[in-house]
Amino acid sequence: MPRFASLVSALLCGGLLVAQAATVPFRPQPALPTLQPVQLQNPAPSLQGTLIPLGPGVGPQLPAAQPPAPSSTFSEPRDPLYSQQWNLQTIRMPQAWTQWQAQKPTGKPVTVAVLDTGYVPSPELAGRVVNGYDFVSDAARAADGDGRDADASAVGQFAYHGEIVANLIAAAHDGRGMAGINPRARIVHMRVADVNGEIAPQDLIDGLRWAAGLSVPGVPSNPNPARIVNLSLFADFIPLTGCDARIQKAVDEVAARGVLVVAGAGNDGKDASGYSPAGCRNTLTVTTVNEAGQRPAYANWGRTVALAAPGGEPRRELVASSLSGMGGERHTNGTSFAAPQVSGVASLLLDVRPNLTRFGLSQLLTRQVTPFAAGRCDSVSAHTCGAGLLNAEASLRATLASSLGR
Repeated sequence: MPRFASLVSALLCGGLLVAQAATVPFRPQPALPTLQPVQLQNPAPSLQGTLIPLGPGVGPQLPAAQPPAPSSTFSEPRDPLYSQQWNLQTIRMPQAWTQWQAQKPTGKPVTVAVLDTGYVPSPELAGRVVNGYDFVSDAARAADGDGRDADASAVGQFAYHGEIVANLIAAAHDGRGMAGINPRARIVHMRVADVNGEIAPQDLIDGLRWAAGLSVPGVPSNPNPARIVNLSLFADFIPLTGCDARIQKAVDEVAARGVLVVAGAGNDGKDASGYSPAGCRNTLTVTTVNEAGQRPAYANWGRTVALAAPGGEPRRELVASSLSGMGGERHTNGTSFAAPQVSGVASLLLDVRPNLTRFGLSQLLTRQVTPFAAGRCDSVSAHTCGAGLLNAEASLRATLASSLGR
């Protein structure tokens, strides 16, 4: 898979299908200083192979709004794509939302950093998204007129990968488009992938540090440090033989700040331990299983995988809102889209228990899982998929029953 295979192919993990789309030109966006309140070897590019290049003629619309649901103790989302979001049923989101809404969370929304292709002004995240920072240091590969700068706007054929990842985490429940896992969460978009979907190790390292509020030479401090960092990608331009020592150091520094790092396992059908960050310590690595709880052939596997989430496969893809898709939607598959489901559920747990530690979050997510059928996700015993399938209901129930994070 291409390097963006790291991001797109491997993590972006999967493929987006769209009938029409257009290459996204560079559009300067004013940087937002703060979050708005909620009213070696050279593996294939990370994102290439996951996303299909944009084509002409797509308008920025979302599926039409639905009439409001009648009032009740709990109302499932009325967003028109929700009925097609089978993955949310698989991870028991309706049951989790019942518990979450009963808590009536009113505290500061949880901030999730999405290190990916960069910022797209998705209507699904209006008022809850920041155009963070562009960490692509090579001006030629950035293809936006310069190198690093305070405009993280996405550029090129893979531009909407990060948009879809963010929407899976936090799309509004507003009667249009799709339903995100945590409609209160706030997103900081950071660009680490170049126009070809490739990710330089140093760009990823600096992006990781900045996302957690650590200093990066030559870069202004981050006014919106995240509690969770989503990495639907892997680093390019390095051998796929284990976690790169430089990236491991950055992950350890971020973990020491109490930040949960969630990474896609990759889409090469190989052992995830060879990839960075999927093979790194202190990373919650996520692979994909299908509706039957079995690993698709593309999904990476192995001892460094912590758990699985639905990522779709060609015969049964995930649906998501995207400005790049016909009618405002795209269909996709890959571990890139399994990881943000874990990030979204983690943000729900922090919504109700804001003082949970990184370790506590990891334990609640990996111990409260749905077991795989017959105890495994693959007939080959070495092709493991972690502790089980993400179970939002069980994780939230255990969180509420625990004294942790109060």
